[in-house]
Amino acid sequence: MAKNLLIVESPAKAKTIERFLGPDYKVKASFGHIRDLPKTKLGIDVDKNFKPTYIIPKKAQKVINDLKKEVEKAKTVFLATDLDREGEAISWHILKATGLDHTSDKAKRITFHEITKEALTDAVSHPRKINKDLVDAQQGRRILDRLVGYKLSPLLWTKVRRGLSAGRVQSVALRLIVEREREIEAFKPEEYWSISALLKAKKGEITAFVQSFKGKKIDIKNEKEANKIVEELKKSTFKVKDVTKKEVNRNPVAPFITSTLQQDAGRKLSFSAKKTMMLAQQLYEGIEIGDRGNTGLITYMRTDSTSLSSQALNKIRSVIETKYGKEYLPEKVRVYKKVKAAQEAHEAIRPTYPELEPEAITKYLTKDQLKLYSLIWKRAIACQMASAKMEQTAIDIEASDYALRANGNRIIFPGFTKVYEESHAREEEEEKRILPEIEIGEMLKLLDLLPNQHFTQPPPRYSEASLIKVLEEEGIGRPSTYAPILSTLKDREYVQIIDRKLIPQEIGFIVSDLLTENFSNIINITFTAQMEKELDDVAEGETKWQDVIKHFWDPFSKQLAEKSETIERVEIPPELVEEKCPECGKQLAIKKGRFGTFLACSGWPDCKFTKPFSIPLNIKCPKCNEGDIVEKKSRKGKIFFGCSRWPECDFASWDKPVDKKCPKCQTLMVEKGKKIVCSNCKYEEAKNGDEKEIL
Repeated sequence: MAKNLLIVESPAKAKTIERFLGPDYKVKASFGHIRDLPKTKLGIDVDKNFKPTYIIPKKAQKVINDLKKEVEKAKTVFLATDLDREGEAISWHILKATGLDHTSDKAKRITFHEITKEALTDAVSHPRKINKDLVDAQQGRRILDRLVGYKLSPLLWTKVRRGLSAGRVQSVALRLIVEREREIEAFKPEEYWSISALLKAKKGEITAFVQSFKGKKIDIKNEKEANKIVEELKKSTFKVKDVTKKEVNRNPVAPFITSTLQQDAGRKLSFSAKKTMMLAQQLYEGIEIGDRGNTGLITYMRTDSTSLSSQALNKIRSVIETKYGKEYLPEKVRVYKKVKAAQEAHEAIRPTYPELEPEAITKYLTKDQLKLYSLIWKRAIACQMASAKMEQTAIDIEASDYALRANGNRIIFPGFTKVYEESHAREEEEEKRILPEIEIGEMLKLLDLLPNQHFTQPPPRYSEASLIKVLEEEGIGRPSTYAPILSTLKDREYVQIIDRKLIPQEIGFIVSDLLTENFSNIINITFTAQMEKELDDVAEGETKWQDVIKHFWDPFSKQLAEKSETIERVEIPPELVEEKCPECGKQLAIKKGRFGTFLACSGWPDCKFTKPFSIPLNIKCPKCNEGDIVEKKSRKGKIFFGCSRWPECDFASWDKPVDKKCPKCQTLMVEKGKKIVCSNCKYEEAKNGDEKEIL
């Protein structure tokens, strides 16, 4: 019988940890949260110092019963939930649910940054007690978010429509997106011109740009001005006035924290924040790697610290010296500036085994897992490499009263850029612009003059990556919150993603405007960042979470009561479709309801006709051959495909049909992952058309 019980959140970790620790340890999973506030009511007694009422969800009851038995049998209970505040709170809730006091000598809290034998052995050798301050900080955040969400969301239901939601951080993020869209709408582009000169020197050609006239910076506003300058330059001689060269160092950036990983994965891999965190979780919990078995490939992915352990630094430096040579290894370890309010007990995101290069484990990972692992591996290795050395050259040219300049860059030593490049494509292009050797006083021959029209550009729409960057810089939210916030904005249809940009929809504008106009003291950057700071103070034991909540609740509850009476209902204009109502002849409109989207008569309430909203696939129903197959949503929101003639025809499929019949049995084929398969026999083919018959 195992003497020690070790409880983790995820069952994916359990087998690996049990294998590392041996027969003296039994490892069980809590499957995440096992106690939470109730979904159907507030669950907070605002009159009793905000006392929360926690319940055990039905799906967690069996897990709790199992854990209770194991806790009773065990000599020691190690709580090994995630090493952030959320994980600390889950450990505390586990003890509460199983009846074990968190001050008991039997209960021991352990944390580890990576799932390796060394890290786990060290963790169980150095246990501690539950940090109640961290638990209180998480509890304060949960209660604060519940009060905001469960009080403002019903207001939106009565004043706009059901199914909407508001949130302390979510609504600020939406406000940023909406305000940026309004900046873009209000932007008026201004015309300006630049003039480039292609010049021939003794040892090559250069492109220089007009900079100034008689010592003053030139501002070319229109084509007429540009053409005038071009004509004057055509009559001029071009002479090299000065050549300036200087050597500059480019240093690598810090290893990834959660937000920078989400930003880089979005920018370089086109991954959503949600997808990035899902893949990172898989890499952290472990992948089957040949003889190694299940191997955790990266450290914990929810972190705001750029620190690396001395062990990790030694391994990384060893890889650099072995793979790239001593010249790529700086004399001293690089230390990066601490992130504001970072929990420094954590490590940055890095490979657990730096010697495991991406190329060595390609066959064990999915395509997307490999992309993310490669990104993390390269950034971690590069952060400890030597600086890149660049030679920057500036050539100043005089042509009558005009001054022109040509800039160029030359890489002297690639340093960390041999592994990882942070620059954007435009910056990389400029860095590769090499100028020929030119002497001061050299006369240059004019080959061509090009006037170029430009217009000032509006501020760019936010991408997931750039929004996360702003939230992080402003101190809004925490590493674990960014992906869920973005998912909620999309799920509520407040925003749509087009070409990786967040574009607010009509309902997003309406909700943001209502909240901003009436609760601007709460739905703003300053308030949200201040609340984060106060929760950090709770984590440090400097203040009580109840005091933080009370300071917020007293004015908020009064404001809420007042606004509930004064805010007028917002009427959303119906989105009409071409189809006519079969009962009264008016146009049908797209409506949102409790169970999703549907079509209703625009003459409501005089005409109450409704029908399910569906997206046609332009494929005839294989069952009746009369209706079209349409995409629908079940009452639980799951997408399925059925006949447009329902209920006359009851054809339905969870798999998406394609406009192709099986060559073997002539049955309609459907999509299944990366394959197209027959819905009747076992014939299949890849989406690229490669056939494969399963026998």
